[in-house]
Amino acid sequence: MDQNTREQLLALFQGKLNRTIQMYLETCTRCGVCTPACHAYASIPVPRYTPAHRAEVVRRIYKKYFKAQGKVLPLWGQAKALDDTAMAELFEAAYSCTGCRRCMVYCPFGIDTQQITAIAKLLLVGANMEPEVLSMLADVSISKGESIDEFKEGFIKGIERLEKQVVEKWKSHPSGTPIPLDVEGADLLYVALAGAHSIIPAAAVFNAAGEKWSLSFFEAVNFGAFVGDPTKTKIILDRIINEARRLKVKEVSICECGTAFRVMKQLSGSQPFYVSSLTEVHARYIRDGRIKLDKNKIDGSVTYHDPCQIARNGGVIDEPRYILSHLTDDYREMSPDPRYNWCCGGGGGLVALGEETYDFRMKSARVKAEQAGQTGAKILATACENCQTQLDNLNEHYKLGMDVRFLSSMVADALVE
Repeated sequence: MDQNTREQLLALFQGKLNRTIQMYLETCTRCGVCTPACHAYASIPVPRYTPAHRAEVVRRIYKKYFKAQGKVLPLWGQAKALDDTAMAELFEAAYSCTGCRRCMVYCPFGIDTQQITAIAKLLLVGANMEPEVLSMLADVSISKGESIDEFKEGFIKGIERLEKQVVEKWKSHPSGTPIPLDVEGADLLYVALAGAHSIIPAAAVFNAAGEKWSLSFFEAVNFGAFVGDPTKTKIILDRIINEARRLKVKEVSICECGTAFRVMKQLSGSQPFYVSSLTEVHARYIRDGRIKLDKNKIDGSVTYHDPCQIARNGGVIDEPRYILSHLTDDYREMSPDPRYNWCCGGGGGLVALGEETYDFRMKSARVKAEQAGQTGAKILATACENCQTQLDNLNEHYKLGMDVRFLSSMVADALVE
């Protein structure tokens, strides 16, 4: 690595060193409490998959360049130079971590390892060593936002082709439009993923509830967050914020995508609208009597996987269980406390990398597969696209024999007058 590149990367590193990050980097006592908390280590018990090791990869660079002892006596403080070897270690640390933060809830000091591995991802982006697929997907998303008028006509036609399927699940929207678009003054703007599976069930439930809603022209997923690029994350986030402000909506509801929800909820700042997950909206409709569900529509016992970004990191824990209490009388909890539930093993961009990470995802999530299988449930529900894909892969790989379903689809299928 040349000196100019090193200096640029260290400038990026320094830009992340607020008081909180410095506390995280200097507080860890290597007590080991976090070690069994990581699903990767619990499934593949080798030291490099411990949260403390991942953090140490970043911490040693911090000691070398930002601590006096590391500059003067690098061997004494186990400081490490930022070179090509260090970059390879940063890559493994960053992309063996899903950002689930399970280690954080065990840590006696509350050290957020995900924030430390975010530094690793930022340095990889600065060195152009991040996964090319994730950067490409982020760039495509940004490009669409910059030229939305070119995409609108095709998008509208695609949505019109889905309307018949929405009506088949529920009668037409009160306004006569099963999937309304560009509705100024709507009470709710729904931000979906690309694909009918994210739009049709949600539209049916909104219409059944008599909601005054509008579908966003943009996808919810934020690949900038997956790749760890703050600039791209903000650009992708802002396009949704700007649309919501233009339409003067009261609420922005994010589809079943954990990272998209966390980014919108926690990074959008103060806005004139409320941010919710689709799961929270469905729970509200049931509680307010706006929709009614028939338990007989769901055949078989059900368990639920809490998406880390929605539950542990976003606080949406009670709502899915409230919904499931109206869907089945045979609900089986995976964990005594959902805050400590195992990660599915597919977050942090790993699922988006597809076959490239498949072997690691299957091996590192063995404990999740065992946890799900031990419930004996027939249906495995979740409320996140990444989780659904990963759980489906685990279901097939470990031959669990479960039916992996989106919670929103179960709600739509159980709607009654």
